[in-house]
Amino acid sequence: MGSLRRGLILAALPTSALAEVCDKVRPHWVPGTPATAFTEMIALFGTPPSLVLLVATALVLRFRSKWGGLGVTVAWAAWVSVVSMVGAGDAVQQQATLEGCVGSPALFILAVAAICIATILYTSPRSTRL
Repeated sequence: MGSLRRGLILAALPTSALAEVCDKVRPHWVPGTPATAFTEMIALFGTPPSLVLLVATALVLRFRSKWGGLGVTVAWAAWVSVVSMVGAGDAVQQQATLEGCVGSPALFILAVAAICIATILYTSPRSTRL
């Protein structure tokens, strides 16, 4: 009876071998490779909204537009909110995190915060008075 209970407990634990959720959430994920904060950051920067925002940020920085800087900062904030809030309560997202194919978005959020701070500081009007 003890081995049956132990077998049921082990079967209920999430493993990468049983990762059918990961096929839906991360189709190109290789089973057995851990999802770290760095790999999650790379995955999130590779999404279409992030790529569009990176290009928009580069254009804003190139033309030093203060209103454009404000716009991309607000857009980045909205995108980070979607990334951090939408999947947080989802059972599929939680199972994918437990199985190891989705990592923490903390490093992505930190990188986006640094991008936004740099954008605001770079595009802010300069004072000519001493």
